[in-house]
Amino acid sequence: MEPVKIPSRIDDPIHVLMWSLDEMAPIFAGLILGIAVGQAMIGFGIGLVVTNQYRKYRDNHPDGYLIHIAYWGGLMFTKARSMVNPYIRRFLP
Repeated sequence: MEPVKIPSRIDDPIHVLMWSLDEMAPIFAGLILGIAVGQAMIGFGIGLVVTNQYRKYRDNHPDGYLIHIAYWGGLMFTKARSMVNPYIRRFLP
């Protein structure tokens, strides 16, 4: 029986060049908003600052922490039955 190589990076997030997609999103959003108002470099700079702060925050917390905060803050809506409404704090029988 031949050994099977299991990939170790299958659960890694999508990368754009050397940054993950969640780090690039604020840069792209700042650039697009900057282009819309006519100040592309300022928007790009604000996106870089937000990405830097996000990276520092993300590195000090466990994986999925920001998704957890968004869910309990009510920012993630889904129709899945396995995810209950975050605003329901007490379940009655």
